[in-house]
Amino acid sequence: MPGENLSRDEARERAALLSVDGYDVSLDVRSAVGDRSGDGPRTFRSITTIRFRCNEPGASSFADLIAPSVTSVSLNGRDLDPGEVFDGARILLEDLAAENELVVDALCAYSRTGEGMHRFVDPEDGEVYLYTQYEPADARRVFVTFEQPDLKAPFRFEVRAPEEWTVWSNGAGERFDGVWRFAETKPISTYITCVVAGPYHYVTDTYTRDLGDGTTLEIPLGAMCRKGLAPYFEADDVFLITRQGLDFFHDHFDYPYPFGKYDQAFVPEYNLGAMENPGLVTFREEYIFRGKVTQASYEARANVILHEMAHMWFGDLVTMVWWDDLWLKESFADFMGTFAGVGATRFSDAWITFANRRKAWAYRADQLPSTHPITADIRDLQDAKLNFDGITYAKGASVLKQLVAYVGQDAFLEGARRYFKRHAYGNTGLADLLSVLGETSGRDMGAWARSWLQTAGVNSLTPQVLLDAAGRVAELAVLQEAPESHPELRPHRVAVGLYRREDGRLVRYARAEADVDGPRTIVADLAGQEAPELVLVNDDDLTYCKTRFDETSLDALRSSLGDISDPLARALCWSALWNMTRDALLPARDFIGLVLRFAGRESDIGVLQMLHAWAESALVHYVAPPLRETGARLLAEGAERELYAAGPGSEHQLAWARFFAGTAESPAGFELLQGLLDGTTTIEGLEVDQELRWVFLEPLAAHGYADEKALEAELARDDTASGRRHQVRCLAARPSAAVKAQAWAQVVESDGLSNALVEATIAGFGQPSQRELLAPYRDKYFAAIERVWSERSIQIAMTIVKGLFPSLQDSPQTLVETDVWLAAHDSAPPALRRLVLEAWDDHARGLRGQACDARAEAGTAAD
Repeated sequence: MPGENLSRDEARERAALLSVDGYDVSLDVRSAVGDRSGDGPRTFRSITTIRFRCNEPGASSFADLIAPSVTSVSLNGRDLDPGEVFDGARILLEDLAAENELVVDALCAYSRTGEGMHRFVDPEDGEVYLYTQYEPADARRVFVTFEQPDLKAPFRFEVRAPEEWTVWSNGAGERFDGVWRFAETKPISTYITCVVAGPYHYVTDTYTRDLGDGTTLEIPLGAMCRKGLAPYFEADDVFLITRQGLDFFHDHFDYPYPFGKYDQAFVPEYNLGAMENPGLVTFREEYIFRGKVTQASYEARANVILHEMAHMWFGDLVTMVWWDDLWLKESFADFMGTFAGVGATRFSDAWITFANRRKAWAYRADQLPSTHPITADIRDLQDAKLNFDGITYAKGASVLKQLVAYVGQDAFLEGARRYFKRHAYGNTGLADLLSVLGETSGRDMGAWARSWLQTAGVNSLTPQVLLDAAGRVAELAVLQEAPESHPELRPHRVAVGLYRREDGRLVRYARAEADVDGPRTIVADLAGQEAPELVLVNDDDLTYCKTRFDETSLDALRSSLGDISDPLARALCWSALWNMTRDALLPARDFIGLVLRFAGRESDIGVLQMLHAWAESALVHYVAPPLRETGARLLAEGAERELYAAGPGSEHQLAWARFFAGTAESPAGFELLQGLLDGTTTIEGLEVDQELRWVFLEPLAAHGYADEKALEAELARDDTASGRRHQVRCLAARPSAAVKAQAWAQVVESDGLSNALVEATIAGFGQPSQRELLAPYRDKYFAAIERVWSERSIQIAMTIVKGLFPSLQDSPQTLVETDVWLAAHDSAPPALRRLVLEAWDDHARGLRGQACDARAEAGTAAD
């Protein structure tokens, strides 16, 4: 639609012209319930008043609104013709005065895509639930805005809702004469305003803190979810992490939480993990656990709670000027989520999860052809939507961890404190943060930023060990490499650890920190040490790099990986080996062999679950096709063996049960799954709850052991929103050409499914065991994606373009057809081309891995 994709240049021009004094927004969402007539979208009334100034009276600008219709527009008391000034995405504002008032009465559409005002009907009880989600620019789907982060303003909301509902917004609210009115907010950006409405289950608590100046800070706490999830809602644990986080950030930031109350809403069909709306944080409701989960899931929830809380300062109090500096909020929040988790909660090993899981996301993103500096070049809103990626989040957080090692924790935190106080309720860019960090550290932050924030790509660090005649270390050097496409060699603060076998364990007996700079750096402090069996060049995970090994170290890992005593060091070695597999330096079958040999000894449950995911990915994408059948059999046998060996009722047993379901490939394996479902087979301590039942049903459906009738029967046991998502996924997984055609039509040819059901259908559609069945959809994919991009919302279009790429058609022909599409669509939207190019690169990487695996097999056969 014309004007919908706001550019950076347009935003700069508007910010130079306008400043906003305040918004009054009145919404009437009573239409969310009950029947409706007409063929158009279900709508609600939205009346917005914006008070703003223009520093060039007589000039023209525009306001943003995406809505089916506008009833009236008034500018400074002049009634404007909506048909002349509204084009479906923008309202033209001409002949502006020095001080202006814009009033717009519109009908806005409820969403089924998770963008704007999302409307959800709970199949369990028929109740309707609403919530808003805006980042980066969907507030304009709910009320008229100046939709860019640097035009901050105070907001006053009022909402008319069904009598039996409760409504929440950023500020505290009360109901008067049937209308919910909310306290005016501090100056905030449009994308972090929020409304949640419906018959939510709501629990309250209070946080208090002595500020040390004779005053006490009191923050009302609230947590909510759908009524159907109330029996599973662990509000006490949510509040525990919340209080611990607020204590931690108050201790370290020296700036009291600035937004009054602190509500947290767990909402259905949410596209994101969570969103940092001040005073009303929204989360995906999957963080409410309907069945038994491992501690890794609780740690993940705590991390997200703390991540969003950090945003109250990094992002909400101080906000980036434009999406180029998205890292100023997301990188910091990602870092702080783990930093606070380790420092304030029971999850004291969270840096292991960060090293193993978050950085894996960053390493993948940083090796794609679309990689970009942490401070990115964001031309428009479509660019911004795609840059909520592993670089902005996890690489940025990794670089901040390196920065803490570089300048020291005290200087880093003092810089944050000055940053908040200097720029409260304002907008900043890179230079503003570097300025305070330079002040507090005395370091040249410009040079650091140029190397780490303004260049792309990941370096590789490899140890080089020279021994003297006595068998001691004569010289230990660290070799640094960079890819040709991004040749920057960066300064790295690293810890190098030397490991040897003691009492059957691989233990660190020497460690030295060093500043690695350039292609070769000597670590002088390790000279004279006994010869190591293993050298870990990024011990303690201080920097962001791909760790490599010398041959001696690699041999030690092949024989003794499970013997490494330190869990973080062990996790770092696993991560390095996975990167080698992805880079076609380690045959995928060797990686799977290491998982089969050592994963059963892994103590950290998060690392174990990551190993399971990597092993499945290795089998699907990196194992040479002739070896897949053998690899699948070995993984399934290993998973079953570990399932029976795990402690009864342990979280490791649960993880192995889930992994076994994902790897089952034989009639005996499917018989075991079916027996666990119907109770004819039991494994001591394993509770097959409803969530685990669906985990077992998907592979049974995908291999023809569970038909539509069985899935209908399971839905009757679990006729809930979660159950319907699971059933939709399992239905699409069935091995039938008619099933695949129906799933494709529902996702690509129709917009009848909600965002959550689109995701579920795509997840079921692409089964690795059904490559031949999916082959016809390669051509259909390339024929459809440009139309999908133009007709669907960007969120749904992204889900389809990424989720349906024919990655299971693992032949060079898929790359050829992708190249043909890219060449024929050089004028397609850059964001669409980026997604296709990323999928091409992932596919090419998989083919290189398969070739590496095939060469290794050929070499073994020759031997």
